[in-house]
Amino acid sequence: MSSPTEQLTTARLVLRPYRDGDVDHIVAYATLEPWSRYLPVPVPYTRDHAVEFVAEMMALDPVVHEAWAITLDDTVVGGINIRFFCDGMIGELGWSLAPWVWGQGCATEAARAVLDTAFTGRQQLVRVRAMADVRNVPSQRVMEKIGLVREGTLRQNRTTRGELIDEVWYGILREEWLA
Repeated sequence: MSSPTEQLTTARLVLRPYRDGDVDHIVAYATLEPWSRYLPVPVPYTRDHAVEFVAEMMALDPVVHEAWAITLDDTVVGGINIRFFCDGMIGELGWSLAPWVWGQGCATEAARAVLDTAFTGRQQLVRVRAMADVRNVPSQRVMEKIGLVREGTLRQNRTTRGELIDEVWYGILREEWLA
């Protein structure tokens, strides 16, 4: 039996498991065009999409996929997750934030907390990776700030709303994180 995702607290944020009551907070930012620009999500994003998303996040097995709602002053302003592959040796980090908190360091703060928790709590974890649409420079900056190294660009690696997307991939090894 898997254990529930633990709550993480940073200087300004609380990262906690998703709850049914998060739907309206998510709708408040997920219906804004800037939020969905680089994300493979339905457009327009509706309340039904948010209900489905929250249910999926609540049903995850934290042994293989942990997810947190990012809260600032008791308001959900985004989400962050880490998926584990190869018997838990590789983690893949992803996040999104409400546009009104962009540029305030929230993504960096949340990503650092999850990265540190993953490496500290999972001794078998040897590598964490993350990727972004190559045009999403702010997400690339977050990856660099938390110590990930740019490893390459995968050209036309996925489609979002019918458009072929180049992805930039970053990674960090346990020994780099320890240093």
